[in-house]
Amino acid sequence: MKVLILGSGGREHTLAWKISQSKQLEELYIAPGNAGTALLGMNIEIGVSDFEKIKMFVIDNKINMVVVGPEQPLVEGIWDYFKADKQLKNIAIIGMSKAAAQLEGSKDFAKEFMNKYNIPTAKHQTFTEENIEEGYTFLASLKAPYVLKADGLAAGKGVLILDTLSEAKDELHKMIFDNKFGSAGASVVIEEYLHGIELSVFVLTNGKEYVVLPEAKDYKRIGEGDTGLNTGGMGSISPVPFADEAFMKKVEEQIIIPTVNGIAAEKMEYNGFVFIGLMNVKGNPLVIEYNVRMGDPETESVIPRIKNDFLDILKKSSEGKLSKVEMEFDPRYAATVMLVSGGYPEAYEKGKVLRGLAQVEKSIMFHAGTAQDENGNVVTSGGRVLALTSFGDSLEEAMNYSFSAAETVKFTNKYYRKDLGKDLI
Repeated sequence: MKVLILGSGGREHTLAWKISQSKQLEELYIAPGNAGTALLGMNIEIGVSDFEKIKMFVIDNKINMVVVGPEQPLVEGIWDYFKADKQLKNIAIIGMSKAAAQLEGSKDFAKEFMNKYNIPTAKHQTFTEENIEEGYTFLASLKAPYVLKADGLAAGKGVLILDTLSEAKDELHKMIFDNKFGSAGASVVIEEYLHGIELSVFVLTNGKEYVVLPEAKDYKRIGEGDTGLNTGGMGSISPVPFADEAFMKKVEEQIIIPTVNGIAAEKMEYNGFVFIGLMNVKGNPLVIEYNVRMGDPETESVIPRIKNDFLDILKKSSEGKLSKVEMEFDPRYAATVMLVSGGYPEAYEKGKVLRGLAQVEKSIMFHAGTAQDENGNVVTSGGRVLALTSFGDSLEEAMNYSFSAAETVKFTNKYYRKDLGKDLI
């Protein structure tokens, strides 16, 4: 098979790494890719939202499958674009229709879907410019801390958790009237804060059948002790110790099955991932949000644990044969540490040379924000630079290998969290 992966981050490098191991793979392309994906296939200078150029490349290179990494092209309708084109409609695409992508593209849409299909979630309401006064009243009815979510996509940064009512009211005003998150924040979902431990559950579904992938826990805050600004993710671990068989049975019965059934009932065109962000509240799972793609950096812990031929699973999903798949997982712990540029998630410098990559021995390196300069050096090109994933018989062993690798790799103003996993050990 000839496969094109869309995206340029750690998630896409991990998918490329896994797909490149398949005996069914003939050629692998990544658009636009990064310095890491260039080692596994051919990087193509095409943006993920440039549907016309993607179409020409797919036709010219006889691509059999397109794997969509990030959410943006899904929300913008790449599935609909392919299915409406007679030259593209029979090509397997790992994604879903624009309508189905609203499960991630609109927090309000997702909450209404959860309500309709009795999927447990936090108490919530949605507010706009027209009813902002009601928003202030709703905030006052909740207990601190207060959760504000931009309805639309905000590159993983549209969620605010605030400690005081005055801060929450002030930020609600900024989101709606001062365009703090641009048009994504014109509508804001306010919800009660759930006290518990977060968990990410991943499902591959074609809208009828599904398989459950390994679960993971990620770490969003920039600072140790879960302090500071939210980021795209500072690291992840899989499996999650508290997600035992009894808990995951609740997740499947109360959340996964109603979600897949809801997708079918709504006649959503779907052949891709459902990322379910959960909170374990006193042993009960509640949904925080849906994403319609694999998470990042959870992918870097989840995908390496899958023993199956991943391209074969994606092929079977596209052919309606997902029920024939028996998932096999590596029982060991996988721990991922993200190296980021100093200043991230706010302003940071690019173009810093990475050194020590060849000295990393016991970890897998997944490039997140890297490029090659004119001298052939690998340099930083994003806030999140490199994900380092290690296996261990214990979580502590896996974490220590990744921390060791994090010390081995050098670049100016490198930062990583040294407390990852300690809340679970």
